[in-house]
Amino acid sequence: MQSERHVRLFRNGSNQALRIPREFELEGNEAILHKEGDKLIVEPVRKGRLLALLDTLKPIDETFPDIDENLAPLDNVEL
Repeated sequence: MQSERHVRLFRNGSNQALRIPREFELEGNEAILHKEGDKLIVEPVRKGRLLALLDTLKPIDETFPDIDENLAPLDNVEL
């Protein structure tokens, strides 16, 4: 796959646009666009990947420490 391709910019109403060549198509129907200096970076939005990753993890059998143990109860705190 090519890593670079010359494209033309055009107007779509009041927006500037470009056509993404087939070899650069992104998955899905949403993307995140951000600017770094004079470069535009377009990244696909990958939904559900975190949940899929979490499903592969084993449950934690450890009990978590009680970090509130030595704190005063909230109703005794003066503001």
